[in-house]
Amino acid sequence: MIIATSEQLWELVLRKVMPKSYILVPGYGAQGGKGKDLVHFFNEDGLGAIVNSSRGIIAAYKQEAYAKYGAENFGDASRAAVEAMVADIKGALENR
Repeated sequence: MIIATSEQLWELVLRKVMPKSYILVPGYGAQGGKGKDLVHFFNEDGLGAIVNSSRGIIAAYKQEAYAKYGAENFGDASRAAVEAMVADIKGALENR
């Protein structure tokens, strides 16, 4: 199932109805979604959500936060963006 991060009512309802299902969650990063917006997509164990951030990772070197890497080191910028995303989501799950 794919649910947009802007569908906050649905995330609550569908997670309760389908507690063991995986939910694909687009909209993180470049589209404005943050870790705090995603917590209800995860089950009680902190699993069950597949968070997508294609543009935020692939083009991370174009973002101000990762511009120091430059286009020639886009892989390092992407790694840094993924690490920041993981930390953001993990922190949000720990504080829910």
